[in-house]
Amino acid sequence: MFKSRKSLLIMALAALAVVVFFEPAFAGKLQAAIDATPKGTGPGEINTELATGFLGINGAPSPNLILGFAWAIWVGWIFSTVGAFGGIMAGVGHITIYGFGNFASTFKKTSPVMNKLVTDSIRVSNQWLVGTSAAMSSYNYFKMGRLVLPLGLSLAAGSIAGSYLVPWLTAGKISLKDYIGYFGLFVLFLGCYLFYETSPKGQANKKEAKEAAKAFEASIKKEKEGGAVDTQSLGVKVISFSLTKCIFTFYGVEFSFNPLVPVVGGFCIASLASFLGVGGGFLLVPFLTSVAGLPMYLVAGTSALAVLVGMTTSIFTYMVVKDTPVFWPLIGVELLGILVGSFIGPRTSKYIPDVWLKRLFIVLALYVGIRYSTKGFLGYSIVPPF
Repeated sequence: MFKSRKSLLIMALAALAVVVFFEPAFAGKLQAAIDATPKGTGPGEINTELATGFLGINGAPSPNLILGFAWAIWVGWIFSTVGAFGGIMAGVGHITIYGFGNFASTFKKTSPVMNKLVTDSIRVSNQWLVGTSAAMSSYNYFKMGRLVLPLGLSLAAGSIAGSYLVPWLTAGKISLKDYIGYFGLFVLFLGCYLFYETSPKGQANKKEAKEAAKAFEASIKKEKEGGAVDTQSLGVKVISFSLTKCIFTFYGVEFSFNPLVPVVGGFCIASLASFLGVGGGFLLVPFLTSVAGLPMYLVAGTSALAVLVGMTTSIFTYMVVKDTPVFWPLIGVELLGILVGSFIGPRTSKYIPDVWLKRLFIVLALYVGIRYSTKGFLGYSIVPPF
């Protein structure tokens, strides 16, 4: 995928050129929102006497960049470890820790255009973080033989339309309160579903996944004891591929899937993820473990590839088509943290048992789901931070 440092440099310069080229459009939309917002010292007003913060707005929260870097390492690690929760954890940082959520809420009555602009900026900022982690994770897992390329590409193909249509249809039309409530409900639902999958009944139809996970864990144990194991040669090997059936092996265990199913699944998942402003990994993980029957050791890399394509499309739509601004001083520091976390994740996940990777996903899903669904629909959170 990325064959040299020169390739990476060219891609980075191209991305920077796009950002610089469209900066005037971002600035114009942001300035129009600032002009439409009343000035003063009351709630929902911009106090022009205060220093600038988020998005260069007077009186906006000014996040600590060291905290942003540290939080981004966690975001990159968790996404590259379980293939999910990168966008959600990025959202926790932007909405709660840095205070952008409360800041946007103050404009709900006084300046709806500012409220929705800040909401969209939070959404696309989340996607920058998870998209970067997805790019690095895809590359690392592919090298390790832990990425099912045909499955990831099928999901990605379906995700392109969903990632474009939803930002185009909803940007500037979603209030922050609605966004947080739906965000929480879907995460809570997924946590409950994965909890069911860890029960004896949920595990009954996952014989291949359990067998492959057991073989993978045995090889890692042998490697830790000093034995020679060629983990790459035991990794994913595609046996055959057609429009209706793909067969591959992982650690000697055969898996198969119909490529048309992940195309449809990718469209639905990407549509929902773009609406929520997250990566969609928390939807892809249940899809990959339940529909494709994969062990968690294959889920993170395959999910990352699908997320990468969806995030690239969605970020392009938000920023180029809808002129949504982002706060570059914070995003730049966060991307460095994301790279660090995404480098560590694939190298530590192989030492975590398959079942514990899934339990980690469940715990995070329940916590995040309860917090944001109650915050969005009740107006307050029943779990800390309140």
